[in-house]
Amino acid sequence: MVVYIDLIFITNLLIDGALLWLTAWTRKQRLRWWRLAASSTVGALYVVMMFLPELSFMYTFIIKFALSLLMLWIAFGFGSLQNYIRNMGAFYMINFAAAGGIIGIHYLLKNTGEIFNGIWFTASGGLSFELKIGFWFTFIMCFAVLLWFKFVYSTRRKLENRLEYMGEVQVAIGDFTVTCPGLLDTGNQLSDPLTRTPVMVMEASLWKEKLPAAWLQRLDGGEPDKLLLELDDADFEWRDRLRLVPYRGVNRGSAFMLALKPDAVEIRIGNQTSRSSKVLIGLDGGKLSGDRSYQAIIHPELVREENAVKAEANLPVNSTSAHL
Repeated sequence: MVVYIDLIFITNLLIDGALLWLTAWTRKQRLRWWRLAASSTVGALYVVMMFLPELSFMYTFIIKFALSLLMLWIAFGFGSLQNYIRNMGAFYMINFAAAGGIIGIHYLLKNTGEIFNGIWFTASGGLSFELKIGFWFTFIMCFAVLLWFKFVYSTRRKLENRLEYMGEVQVAIGDFTVTCPGLLDTGNQLSDPLTRTPVMVMEASLWKEKLPAAWLQRLDGGEPDKLLLELDDADFEWRDRLRLVPYRGVNRGSAFMLALKPDAVEIRIGNQTSRSSKVLIGLDGGKLSGDRSYQAIIHPELVREENAVKAEANLPVNSTSAHL
C-alpha cells in the first residue's frame, strides 16, 4: 500500500483550517491568517505522526486533548478562561458535527447489508464494527457538512436577531379588531407626506372580512387608486377611513398604497407596550414574510417612549374580531 504523506498533510491542513475558521465565525472573533496557518499546521503534523510507530504513545486521550488546547491557544490566544472554554466548546461542537455528518451521509449512501455485515460481537460480550470511509469521500463531505452547518447556524442566528424585533400588533376600527405578529423595521420611514402620519404596513388578507372580495387580488396587482374611483358608497362601510399614501418602491418607482385610518393601534414588544392613534394602516396585497412569522411591519415612530403605556392597558375587543 502506497501512502502519500504530502497529500494527507495538505488535506488535513485544509480541514483543520476550515474547522478553526468556522469556530472563529461562530464565536464572532477575528482570526489572523498567520495564527490560522500555524494552528492548522500543528494539527496536520499530528496526523502525519500516525505513520511513525515509535510515536504511537501520542494517540492517547490526554495527548489528543492537549493538542486541541494547543491549537486553540495558537489560533485565538488565551484572553480569559471563560473565553477560552467557549472557544473550545465551539471547536468541539463543530468537529463532532462534521464527523457525525460524514458518518451519517456515508450510512445513507450505503446499502443496509454493507453496513451491518461489518458488525460482530466480541468474546467479552461487547459490540464491535469496522467502518471504512474513502479518503476523498471524507475530504469532500467534510467541507460539504461544514458549509451546511454554517448555513443552518447562520439562519438560526438571523432568526434569533429578528425575534428581538418581533411583537404583537392589535388594531381597532370601531368594534372590529385585528391581531397579528409584527416586525419592527427600524429603517421604515414611510409616512403620509401631508400629515406626517407614520404608516404601518399589514397584509390585506387580515382585513378580508371587511374589504370587498375583489380587492385582495387587485391590491396584489397594484394601482389601488383605481379601486377608490370604482368604489360606491354602499360597497365599503369604511370609505371615509381610506387614504392613498404615495411612496417610492425599490423596483417600481413612484406608486400609491391604500391605507386605513384606525381608531387605535397597540403594539407589544418584549415588556414594552405602546399605543397610538396617529397612524395609518397600509394594505399590502401579498405576503410580507415567506415563513409567515409576521404579517405587519411596525413603524419605529409607533414604539417611541411617548407612546408607551402600562402593560395592563389593552384595546377594547368586542364580539366582532379577527385573530390569527
